[in-house]
Amino acid sequence: MRRSVTRRSRREFIHQVGVAAITAPVAASLITSAHAQEDKRLGFALVGLGSLSTNQIAPALQKTKHCRLAGIVTGTPAKEQAWADKYNIPRKNIYNYENFDRVADNPDIDVVYVVLPNAMHGEYTIRAARAGKHVLCEKPMEVSVKKCEQMIEACKKANRKLAIGYRCQFVPHHVEAIRLAREKVFGDVKLIEASFGFRIGDPNQWRLKRALAGGGALMDVGIYALQGARYISGEEPVEVFASETKTDTVKFEEVDESILWSMRFPSGVMANCGTSYLVGGMNRLFAAAEKGWFQLDPAYSYSGIQGKTNRGLMEFPQVDHFATEMDDFALCIKNNKPTKVPGEEGLRDVKIMTAIYESIRKGRPVKLG
Repeated sequence: MRRSVTRRSRREFIHQVGVAAITAPVAASLITSAHAQEDKRLGFALVGLGSLSTNQIAPALQKTKHCRLAGIVTGTPAKEQAWADKYNIPRKNIYNYENFDRVADNPDIDVVYVVLPNAMHGEYTIRAARAGKHVLCEKPMEVSVKKCEQMIEACKKANRKLAIGYRCQFVPHHVEAIRLAREKVFGDVKLIEASFGFRIGDPNQWRLKRALAGGGALMDVGIYALQGARYISGEEPVEVFASETKTDTVKFEEVDESILWSMRFPSGVMANCGTSYLVGGMNRLFAAAEKGWFQLDPAYSYSGIQGKTNRGLMEFPQVDHFATEMDDFALCIKNNKPTKVPGEEGLRDVKIMTAIYESIRKGRPVKLG
């Protein structure tokens, strides 16, 4: 009996060695392939080469671990050569707004980053999705709820991921503020104050044209305060009440200049928020809780975020906001995981901003949901 067991064991051993010899190269190949996929930098194409792309996003792409600047889309021929020379972009990866759809045939480009005026976000997000590309779209997502819904539907139909450029959600100071609220480190948050504004310059820029911007200070920078109040409360507002002040009726003929609004949340938390194109110095996110407080000030700038609580300073490293958000999106794509800033997140903000504008027009609170 013992001999038969020994023989069977030897036969099994020889068989296992043979199988291992055959499968080892295959396994090694699979592992190598997996590592190659993990290490592959995803190619980003920037649609729109304005100030944000030029001064923030393109430089940030040089700092990323999982992304690279692979292509550009511009309506200004003079920019094509300058960008190609600076970032070594091949001619085949340079598009204009007319031939943009040809990006579908370009395997160098994995992600399209839409950095256009607000009212153009929908068109180019949908075209990118139809071309088989994942999309990162700057905030605000669009200028209407309907367009946001169309963007979400197009990306779902194409089985492509859609993320909205809420960079602050990836900044350590904001992540910590969210943790303090969720873990009730100072007890339940009861009151939130959030504001962001600056003095806008050139009166001829697209941000002051309703057809392109959809709105003024609220759509551009007030959305940061709106976002902050939402992710600190951890809830969706059930009511908004807003008022607008316009001191320069020529410059701000088409869009809002300054808006103050309040939001009431289901738990009873209240948020008082403000935004302006007339004055600076509004750059704060503050939360008062049962046993203390915490704040970010400045809260939304591209750099230099500072945090503080009633116990002391928030000590966190400064990061490149755009590099951090793009790397996060790249990893979501590589690992097929959901992004924490999907199209649905952008849609929620547009619904709330729509209600804020409605409240201004009607002069009364507007219920949500």
